[in-house]
Amino acid sequence: MGGGQKSEHLLVILPFESPNAIFDRIRRNHPYIKITFYQLAFTDTPWKGRFEVPREIFQDATFLITLSALPPSPQDCPNLELIHFTSAGTNHIANSPIYTNTKIPLTTSSGIHGPQIAEWVLMTMLTSSHHYALLHKWQNDRRWGQEDKSGIGLLRNLHDKVGQRLGVLGYGSIGRQVGNVAKAMGMDVIAYTARPRTTPESKHDTGFIVPHTGDPEGKIPSAWYSGTDKRDLHHFLAQDIDHLLVSVPLTKETTHLLGEEEFKILSKRNAFVTNISRGPIIDQPALISALKAYDDYTSPMADGGGEFSVAPEADLKADTSIPGIRGAALDVTDPEPLPKDDPLWDAPNCIITPHISGLGSAYVDRCFQVFEVNLDRRKKGERLINVVDRERGY
Repeated sequence: MGGGQKSEHLLVILPFESPNAIFDRIRRNHPYIKITFYQLAFTDTPWKGRFEVPREIFQDATFLITLSALPPSPQDCPNLELIHFTSAGTNHIANSPIYTNTKIPLTTSSGIHGPQIAEWVLMTMLTSSHHYALLHKWQNDRRWGQEDKSGIGLLRNLHDKVGQRLGVLGYGSIGRQVGNVAKAMGMDVIAYTARPRTTPESKHDTGFIVPHTGDPEGKIPSAWYSGTDKRDLHHFLAQDIDHLLVSVPLTKETTHLLGEEEFKILSKRNAFVTNISRGPIIDQPALISALKAYDDYTSPMADGGGEFSVAPEADLKADTSIPGIRGAALDVTDPEPLPKDDPLWDAPNCIITPHISGLGSAYVDRCFQVFEVNLDRRKKGERLINVVDRERGY
């Protein structure tokens, strides 16, 4: 892709209102770019069936910024040189003709989600370990809970995070920011990636980084594991992990990456599992079974709490003989939306939110910042950031 000052066309198709202030910024810095905006609700396969954007609008588009909307066919976008997605991944469009039948560069907004998702991860982690549901019930009941001996016993035995181990399965931008915050809380952080990171340079984050966040040089993990087979994964999971963060992309290889075998390994420390990636990475029935196994074993210890009882945490200072995992926080499920009759809703010690951990007031602006960085790099003939490797699927 060249970088002259010829007139170019940026087509933006997104499910929210026109970000006019951002468009003004782009026009100031790139006055040769014409911008066209369409508001279109998210659909799973927008390149099929009814489509509210005229096919001809793609004909002279040089760039496309989108969440999911794509040209119906390669023939509809002969001048398209770059597609930028406002999502961190592209698994939702991997079956589209543009993905499978073209070599148009695709970039993602990976890197923008770290701050807000890290806050969600820590919020749910602490909500669980500090028994916030119990505290909130006391408040709703206008009850000064000091007389609740069972509840106070739980709080006196909770474990702070100092010295606990966070295992980050997929040490990308989100995993790095969670590791950054966890390290500040006194946790030990270990990382797992598909490819080995054996040199200092290989541990660097080469994607988009929100200033003052993450782990740009990859120095936070006390140990770094890698591999693509079950043996490598199991070796990582066996490293006395107290909290597991799932932040790998969804691919054919990572579908049901965590199942019965993996939860059995994690039960060594009755780990708390957090998934902010995609629901199908976890075998949900296996997760439910692991949660129930822990709850069934520990529930008798929590009896006496009246209407509300919470299973206590196992002793995190040593391996336990208690089966299962002590809790989970899921911002993603399989499927989405999660049906009302899905058994996951009733799984014990499980926090479920509707795929909202990445939302925030800075989301849209940061999505466009990634695109603008690449506009500048393209003009200078430099390598783009956040480019999707179609063979790897991310």
